[in-house]
Amino acid sequence: MESTLKFEAPGPGPWEAEGAHFPRPVTRFAMEGFLRAFPKGFAEGTARYGLLLSHLKPACVNGFLYHQPVIFGAPEGAAGPPPKPVLWLLTRLVPKMRARIETCRLAFENKQWRADLAHWDNVDKPAAIEKHLALQAVDPAPLTDPELIEHLGRAQAHQEEMVGLHHRYTITCTIATGDYVAHVGAWTQASAGIALELLRGTSPISKGIAADELDALAEAIRADATARAALTGTDAQAVLDLLSEGVGAVGKCARAYLGIVRFRSVGYDLCDKNCGEMPELLLKAIRVAVDGGSAETALLGRDAKEQALRARVPAEHRARFDELLTEARLINRLRDERAVYSDGWGTGLARRALLAAGERLVKRDRLGAAEHAVDLSLLELSALLAGEAGPSSSEVEQRVHWRMTKTVADIPAWLNSPPSPPPPASIFPAPARRAANAVDAVLNNLFKDSERTNAARVLHGISVNSGTYEGTARLVLDGADFEKIKQGDILVTRATSPYFNVVLPLLGALVTDRGGQLCHAAIVAREYGIPGIVGTKDATRTIPDGARIRVDGSTGEVTLLSQPS
Repeated sequence: MESTLKFEAPGPGPWEAEGAHFPRPVTRFAMEGFLRAFPKGFAEGTARYGLLLSHLKPACVNGFLYHQPVIFGAPEGAAGPPPKPVLWLLTRLVPKMRARIETCRLAFENKQWRADLAHWDNVDKPAAIEKHLALQAVDPAPLTDPELIEHLGRAQAHQEEMVGLHHRYTITCTIATGDYVAHVGAWTQASAGIALELLRGTSPISKGIAADELDALAEAIRADATARAALTGTDAQAVLDLLSEGVGAVGKCARAYLGIVRFRSVGYDLCDKNCGEMPELLLKAIRVAVDGGSAETALLGRDAKEQALRARVPAEHRARFDELLTEARLINRLRDERAVYSDGWGTGLARRALLAAGERLVKRDRLGAAEHAVDLSLLELSALLAGEAGPSSSEVEQRVHWRMTKTVADIPAWLNSPPSPPPPASIFPAPARRAANAVDAVLNNLFKDSERTNAARVLHGISVNSGTYEGTARLVLDGADFEKIKQGDILVTRATSPYFNVVLPLLGALVTDRGGQLCHAAIVAREYGIPGIVGTKDATRTIPDGARIRVDGSTGEVTLLSQPS
């Protein structure tokens, strides 16, 4: 199978492999809805802000996700922008282009993100929670085959809707931050890391999914001697069941906490486990909370850093600095909230339905393992459940093998030639120029890895926080690795997602292969005040699980101190 696969461009123009969120082939069930929802949601967001980037067009090539930028008004598959003089004229003379740029001007003038945040808080977030809970209330296990087929369709449609919701807010939750970082850099030449330190403490959800519910459960357990004794049990699932079956405050709080986290995915794809599939991990998080060992937001010194950075801003721009910082702090929480309350939950609910279908098909010898159901399309699953012809178990196992053994490192980074460089922002009218600078600031600090060369025992990355921490490295490459994490360990992974938040109270530091100052790992390290080194490129290939390492926030270095015993 693998030797016959060719990577051909799905259309004209440049196509880039998307490895930041999907480093492996995407499951078939998830890909179907993603291809529809992602560009639609993204385009809705850019339209509200009048960006000249319309959306990213996705495509699936041998299971891998590729995408290409689609510029507003440009022909499909364009390899790059038109010549500068032509672009200058287009942005000033073409009515649709002028209208788009006027939308951009009004978005900044009216602070469109404030209206979007209010809509999220009052409309979209509550509606999403209601839909999640309605789907979660249906246990797929006892459904008849026709009912389960219908439920799978609902789960896929729900996941698709939540992907669209997530990306409808992508520009909303980043443009004010990018605007702040771009202006501060121009005024002071300060690094993005220095500017972003001032956002610490503004994203409570980044401290963990259901943090308030976990705190309430911990308080109830501390006040209940029987619950404290139960917490020492060795069977994690039995302990969780015992806590949630209680009739008092402990039972009520346990049900509230587990009800929120149980069906949350810890990744972006359906192959990633749900939190409820890792009872050991949930029990560790509860124990840490009961012991009072969860990290506190490290706000100490933030005000002093703000005054120091503000002093570097020319006096005539300081009022503007205050305004931009206020807006960046206001919107910062939406970065993680939009994921936690949309596709993070929707993906987990879809996985729950798929595992129920997979267990049924395993009993009928149509699948080798229940988890293989994620590599079937909705149509294929429906056929197999109905007793009709479909992929054989061996054929599905080949798909699983491909997904589990191949990464973006094995495929072409580009299909067709890479695009021409983007035009300088200086040729755009003022509103479009401001938006372009903001978007560039986000992109340059979201995915950009360290450019320093790594050595055999010392890795160089982008430091998120100062401070030094030594501990045991826990290599997390997929959901099966999460339960290895113990309190005080150092998470070493390719990249984190907002759905990793359930494990964060356990960590002493974190290290990633990918990312910059605006990646999720950087956000959570800032919120916890723990050392974080992102964008090392080679951490997961260099650091073995169980090794002792040092994370030095002052130098941006990760040192391998000793091999695992």
